[in-house]
This record gives sequence, structure tokens and C-alpha cells, in this order.
Amino acid sequence: MPKAELEFIDPHKLPDHEWVTPAGYPEGFKQLIITEDKETGAFTRLMRAAPGAAGTATLTHETWEEVYIIEGSLTYCGKVYPAGSVAVRPPGMPHGPFSSPNGALMFEVHYRSK
Repeated sequence: MPKAELEFIDPHKLPDHEWVTPAGYPEGFKQLIITEDKETGAFTRLMRAAPGAAGTATLTHETWEEVYIIEGSLTYCGKVYPAGSVAVRPPGMPHGPFSSPNGALMFEVHYRSK
């Protein structure tokens, strides 16, 4: 089944137990899957980093990844990316490690191209 339809939600009002640490991410990074297509692997999520969260691993994904930083900032390769920053990464592109000294909330879309 394709990704489900979903009307507006306020992520700040969702219970903490709905946010989970995704595989390969350190503690302090948590995701909330908003909707996903299990057949294609496409999904939309909110990702948050707690203040002081820091990873040590380089990540790659099997899907395209589009990221928009809603709140806070991420530090990557010595540069700080504030709210409003956008990243678009093709499948297999190495990225990370990341840290977030003050915390961050991100909106992400992951999908496969043809």
C-alpha cells in the first residue's frame, strides 16, 4: 500500500514513546515515522536531536534523502547548519557524523527513484 494520507499533526504534542532511535544512529537522535510505503521503502519522518547529541558514524541510505532543518542546528564537518538549511542526498552518499549542541528538529523524506 502506498504512503497513507495524513492531515496536520503537531509533533510537539506527540508522546515521547512514539519517538524511537533509528538503527545506526546514536542515542539522542530519535525519529517519528509520519507515513511510509513498505513496498517501496519510501517514508516521511521527523528526526530530532537532543541538545548535546553527537554521532561518530558515517551513514548511508538506500534511498534518496531530503532534509529540512525546522528548529535548532546541526554541526557537520566543522560547519553549523541552522534552521532553514536543506540537504538532498542520493542513495549511497556517505554523510556524517553529525552533532547538535543545542538540539534540532528536522523534516525528512526518503524515497527511491525509478
